[in-house]
Amino acid sequence: MSDAFRELLRKIGSGPHTSKDLTRAEAEAATEMMLTGEATPAQIGAFLLAHRIKRPTSAELAGMLDAFDRLGPKLAATTLDRPVLVFGIPYDGRSRTTPLGPITALILAAAGQPVLQHGGECMPTKYGLPLSEVWHKLGVSWENLSLDQARAALAHTLVSFVYIPRHFPLAHSLIPYRDQIGKRPPLATLELCWCPYAGPARVVSGFVHPPTEILLQATLKLRGGPDYLMVKGLEGSSDLPRERVVIAAVGEPFERLLLAPRDFALAGEDPPLRSADQVGEDSLAVLAGTEGPLWHSACWNGGFYLWRAGLAADLSAGIAQAGSLLRQGQALAKLEELRRVTASAGLSESPLLSTSHLF
Repeated sequence: MSDAFRELLRKIGSGPHTSKDLTRAEAEAATEMMLTGEATPAQIGAFLLAHRIKRPTSAELAGMLDAFDRLGPKLAATTLDRPVLVFGIPYDGRSRTTPLGPITALILAAAGQPVLQHGGECMPTKYGLPLSEVWHKLGVSWENLSLDQARAALAHTLVSFVYIPRHFPLAHSLIPYRDQIGKRPPLATLELCWCPYAGPARVVSGFVHPPTEILLQATLKLRGGPDYLMVKGLEGSSDLPRERVVIAAVGEPFERLLLAPRDFALAGEDPPLRSADQVGEDSLAVLAGTEGPLWHSACWNGGFYLWRAGLAADLSAGIAQAGSLLRQGQALAKLEELRRVTASAGLSESPLLSTSHLF
């Protein structure tokens, strides 16, 4: 048992009247002790549940991110011309709507925008469909790549993935606690704004509840960045809905975006989740330029992120560009390139790392 951890647990777990917030340094220390196993299982479970009930502060979340940055993986910076868009979404996946993240990533990469995603396998508390499984249905397996190979994939194809079970086993060891306490702990919140890339980056965070947005903004400001884009997306992801107005926040300087899909003739049903196999089939169809069930959602999401990445003059232009990249087969060609690169052994960084030739 860790006496030092017990004191931190007592501080946050004393009830609504006497509990106290941790300092940033204390939150970092507590997270390190959980990740390294210095705290006992009983202490870890009690801490995660007590912290969930108390609710984390921005200083505490910043300290937890400090520990993740120090102990976790980071893809070394490449010589890419553009800041990498790092997408943070709930690791426990989707249970009601179809994940669009891989399609969006391929559209962006086809236009010259590097993208990094992160997550793991099917996990609690939702046990939904994770992005890694969607990629697997598209013929891309991230779980066998080393961190250096994941970096090389980003350099070669402009798309990569930090796979937590392999690349951050310390964090993966805490996953069972989510099932045992039956709730997402604050660790699930920090995953939305964690940036496992060492070079210039912009974090894209999905959220559901307005307090989460405010917490993430304050946390990133406290840590001095990186720049962010936050989206009230489908099931807390960064996927834009088509059944309601899109709410997004951009900083810095701060800007609030309210975007109605009907203004762009894209209002409609958000594609429901049926099965992983069906998601794979529908995703491949839209990448082949077929205007099937995912077409409008793919153009809506791809167009939005092309616009916010500075690759389209406005949202209308971004939507048109996304459709063109799909119809002309450029997004599908990017997938085929990614399949080849991730399947090959001994990836090495090419001298052709500049993306300027893609614009």
